[in-house]
Amino acid sequence: MVDDQLSSEERSILLKLARQTIEDYFKFGKKQPIKIDEYSESLQRNGATFVTLTIHGELRGCVGALEAYQPLVEDVRDHAIAAAFDDYRFPPLHYEELKDIEIEISRLTAPQPLTYTDAADLIKKIRPNIDGVILRDGYRKATFLPQVWEKLPDGEIFLSHLCQKMGADPNLWRYKKLEVFTYQVEMFHE
Repeated sequence: MVDDQLSSEERSILLKLARQTIEDYFKFGKKQPIKIDEYSESLQRNGATFVTLTIHGELRGCVGALEAYQPLVEDVRDHAIAAAFDDYRFPPLHYEELKDIEIEISRLTAPQPLTYTDAADLIKKIRPNIDGVILRDGYRKATFLPQVWEKLPDGEIFLSHLCQKMGADPNLWRYKKLEVFTYQVEMFHE
């Protein structure tokens, strides 16, 4: 959980901003300018987010950043466009789908390294439904948001799917010591 939670009004602003940004992209083919200084201090601070789009409960796009590098409002706008049009797993969103999408925003804490001794210790240390997990093996890297625990509640299956996501053997985490980071999220949706 993010320590400095956003207010319900700030959450609402970000969700509306994400939707408006996608609508504007359909109308104008690009992001429209905003005045960042018109937003609250919390929304102006650098933040890392993932924007997830679903249609009738099915994933339609999810893109984000693990590290904060730009104002939260810009991060949400960029990832809303990327989730709608640039998620390699899906074709770009069609205008007709816009009315059916539900937007979810996950605001991330800074990832922290997780030290562990072996596969059994790793399973003990990751916290289902709390931790987002990043696995890194050389140049390969993948993450699952904490929400993924809902679909993959078993730690071993969770880690195996995460290895597959980064293009590795699903059992890599069992026999090779990987770099592991965890983070938490403040999640809210329409």
